[in-house]
Amino acid sequence: MTLTQVKLKRFTAFSDLSLKLSPGINVFVGANGTGKTHLMKVCYAACEASMPDVHFMEKLVRVFHPSGRRPGRLVKRQVGRSKAVVEVRRGDRDLTASFSTQVKSAHSDAVQVEGVREWTKDHIKSAYIPVKEMLAHAPGFLSLYATRETHFDEVYQDILHRAYLPILRGPRGEKRNRLLKQLEREIGGTVFLQNEEFFLHNKQGYLEFSLLAEGIRKLALLWLLIQNGTLLGGSALFWDEPETNLNPKLFGVVMDILLELQRAGTQIFIATHDYVILEELDLRKTDEDSVKFHSLHLEGGEISCNTASSYLGIHPNAIAEAFDDLYNREIKRSLGGLVK
Repeated sequence: MTLTQVKLKRFTAFSDLSLKLSPGINVFVGANGTGKTHLMKVCYAACEASMPDVHFMEKLVRVFHPSGRRPGRLVKRQVGRSKAVVEVRRGDRDLTASFSTQVKSAHSDAVQVEGVREWTKDHIKSAYIPVKEMLAHAPGFLSLYATRETHFDEVYQDILHRAYLPILRGPRGEKRNRLLKQLEREIGGTVFLQNEEFFLHNKQGYLEFSLLAEGIRKLALLWLLIQNGTLLGGSALFWDEPETNLNPKLFGVVMDILLELQRAGTQIFIATHDYVILEELDLRKTDEDSVKFHSLHLEGGEISCNTASSYLGIHPNAIAEAFDDLYNREIKRSLGGLVK
């Protein structure tokens, strides 16, 4: 069962936002500081809280990493005491957390979490791919994170746990095999793990990930998540700025894979600043694909969101505006000042 809606009141940068989600692909666009990553982290924390041993408020604290791990610092800053409400829905089930600026512990009696019993009846398998690639830095990271205070939020630990999972038993299946073969062509081999260290295995032997281009490592991570069964029907993938360190020639490949995952039942969330990513997704999707573009923007000093089903419907579109400005200036320069 996919996530269907998220509501935020006085949470981080949001005063009051209600957003209906696509069961397929959700794309968040907007200027810096409009809450794209925050929305994805809230939804990811809700997926993780579908496991009975994961406390929703604690997971929010761990993925947002406020100073001192104090939930109250996640409440939108304003004069006087205030209360935040975070609500995520799937079908007829709601998971809601509410807390005030005074709350210092995620397990305090002052934190109210409702809907846990129904929410945890079915687990939503999920993965969050952060902007910073982690596979090359994997050896020793999990033990360090478990024993030391670091300034990495928990999505970095989580993605390594997902990457380290062994291969799923049984046949790959036609769709899964096709996706894996496509990725193997792009990365030039398969991924091999030894003593917490990742290697690319090809005809030349084994090449450690620290010597690979970061864009190749990102595709290799996607290969691992598909190969070990993390991304199957009913799962959720969150990917923050998939374009980072990836050659634009590969954007179409990535969008094809995400569309295929969506067709197989994976709900997908991506945040992007890239024009080509948006265009490739829009051009490659079909009428049967479920894709929503969520445009986050400031309106009267508060964050609002407009949702569209096509690239042309995105409004406002800060990415398109930036590229239009570049194009206009290039035309003006090429005409030698004839156009004003």
